[in-house]
Amino acid sequence: MSLIIALNKGRILDEVLPLLAAAGIEPEEDPRASRRLIFPTSQPEVRLIVVRSGDVPTCVEHGAAAMGVTGKDTLLEHGEGGFYEPLDLGIARCRLMTAGPVEPRPWLGARLRVATKFVNVARRFYAGRGQQVDLIKLGGAMELAPLIGLADQIVDIVDTGRTLAANGLEPKEPIADISSRVVVNKAAMKRQAGLILPILDALERAVQARAEKEVRA
Repeated sequence: MSLIIALNKGRILDEVLPLLAAAGIEPEEDPRASRRLIFPTSQPEVRLIVVRSGDVPTCVEHGAAAMGVTGKDTLLEHGEGGFYEPLDLGIARCRLMTAGPVEPRPWLGARLRVATKFVNVARRFYAGRGQQVDLIKLGGAMELAPLIGLADQIVDIVDTGRTLAANGLEPKEPIADISSRVVVNKAAMKRQAGLILPILDALERAVQARAEKEVRA
């Protein structure tokens, strides 16, 4: 039985491919430059698929992929518990935060309006503070929401913070530190342990080797 690993498009894909290569798994062609959907690898029993970030945990939870790699932000939004999360790869690091105008408009006591694509995360965060908010789901260009009066704050990924600053916004409160994690389907962990466990061990060694190299540098 072949083993499918679901990967994120974008930055995570760029950073996970070298780790997979160090673990002995290399796609036969570059998935970043191909229109193919399924990629055979240097290990005949392992194939890669490249999907949108939110689809990685769905594919793994429902068994379409035995393993996956995606950001912790995606896992928090999806809801954990439907799969194992055995390894933090330590790549694509960033923070999930609230953000808003550097000079916010006076708050008149109405419910705070928050724009985000992480509606589940935001709901839990503000509920934990005992604060009632109106959540507005947006798919992108989150920084625009406070500028056009759509929202008072946003909840979004913050890396350098330069995009926020360029739009008169600033980070406010941290919600979670984010990095990319390996997730494994629970049933597959039992059925395909002979394939999955060596891959996890090889990835862990690759992560350790990269960390040691960074320390020496």
